[in-house]
This record gives sequence, structure tokens and C-alpha cells, in this order.
Amino acid sequence: MLMSGCESSQPAKKARTTTTTAATREASAPSVPDSPDSEKPLPGPGQNHRAVAFRKWGLEPLPAPPTPPQAKPVKLALGSVPVIRDIPVKDKVVFLTFDDGAEKDPEFLRMMRELRVPFTMFLTDAAIRNGYPYFKPLQSLGNSIQNHTLTHPDLLTLSYPAQVNEICGQQRRLNEEYATSPRLFRPPYGNWNEDTRAAAKTCGIEAIVLWRETMQIANMRYQRGDGKLHPGDIILAHFRGPEELRGTTLTEMTLTMLRRIQEQGFTVARLDDYL
Repeated sequence: MLMSGCESSQPAKKARTTTTTAATREASAPSVPDSPDSEKPLPGPGQNHRAVAFRKWGLEPLPAPPTPPQAKPVKLALGSVPVIRDIPVKDKVVFLTFDDGAEKDPEFLRMMRELRVPFTMFLTDAAIRNGYPYFKPLQSLGNSIQNHTLTHPDLLTLSYPAQVNEICGQQRRLNEEYATSPRLFRPPYGNWNEDTRAAAKTCGIEAIVLWRETMQIANMRYQRGDGKLHPGDIILAHFRGPEELRGTTLTEMTLTMLRRIQEQGFTVARLDDYL
């Protein structure tokens, strides 16, 4: 089944000791000028400019997200490491996440600069090491960079020390490249166990983030089985290109995802503002 590379089997209670890893495809990186490493959002366009930008890309403007809540719906405390798939809210907002980092489409970068739709990046070093600068302009727009391991292994096949190496190693690499120490971790394929939670805690992670929907090429796959979004859902997408998307680009897939969100009366909010 297409696009299931980060979807999960059920978490196991005990880690196995083999150290097999899943390879991550690398792609050639386009030339992208460096940008400030800060994750503080840049000033956004006014409403008129926003509407013009959305229509340029063939979209009706998404409603502006509500003001972020002062009391965060998900309380994070270093050491507890909850596992979350959604955010408990009543507003019709969802949260976009993009995994891996293999595809580095300049058109996607241009689109996100103009639309200012917030999202969270869960990056794997094996996928981004040939193009670290690509993600800096996206980060400078206020899109946070989070941890998705060094080499994208199935963590259920790794011992606790090997899991620590994958997670802590990526913490260090992301800090070196982007001057950020991620609070959030997404296990490849959604596979995790209690060793994963303990390793994440050791590495300074505050939450394991899974998802409720996965974006395919033209539609979403819904975990709940009811075929619809719910307030606070976390949506999984990937930095993937035409090879893996049957000729569709990352930009085209993202535009389709935004249409599917809009069709159901939702808008997109920034995950970091809710936890």
C-alpha cells in the first residue's frame, strides 16, 4: 500500500536486540540560500495579501487559526514523555507534520514562504545530510525542527543503547545544524516501546508525537475509520517527490492536502503553540 513508510504496528512492551535499520533514500539538494536559524515566526502577510497568495496557488484562503491558548491543552514536563496523536481542542484546527526530509523541492519552499501555513518537521539525518541548508528558510518561517532519528530504523528491532544512539545522536546533529534542541520525537513507522520512551527521556525529549491521518497522493488515510478529520488531529505527510508519488510533486501533494482540510471546514494551526 502506497505511502505507508511511517505508519505503525502496535507498540511492543519489550525491545528486541537486533540492530537492523531501515534505509532512507537521499535526494539531490537544490541550491538554497541560508536563512536565520531562529524558529521565531517571521511577520505574516496581511489578510488581503494572504488571500492573493492562496488564490495564486489555486486555493481559497484557509481561515486564520484561532489565537493560541494561553493554557496549553497538552502539558509537557521533562521526564514524563507522553505519547500523543492529537491535541484536545474544540476548535476546528488540525496540525501538519512532514517527515524524513529526502525531497527538497524549491517550489515547496516558495509556496510555504507565500502561504505561511504552519507545520512541524520531523527530520532524519540520513535523508537531510546532503542538503541541510534547504530546511533553514522553512525553520525561519516559524516551522520547528524535531527529531526523527539518525538513520530511520524500526526501533522495535533495536536495543535500548542503540535507541539512545539514534535519538541522542540526532539531537546533537540537529543542534549543530539548526541551533535547536528538539522537544518532540517521532519514531519511524510509528513503532515504539518502553525502551523508546526511556531513551527519549534520556535524550531530553518531552513527548513522542504520532498521528491520526496520513496524507497519500490525493486523499488521506484516517486511523479512526470514519473518513473525516476531528478537532486537534495531527496529520502525517512526507518530504517525498515524484518518484514515490507517481509523478506528483511534494508541492502538488501539499496543495491537495490543504484542499482536503478546507473541504471539511478546518484550518491549520501551529503544533508548538498547543503543547
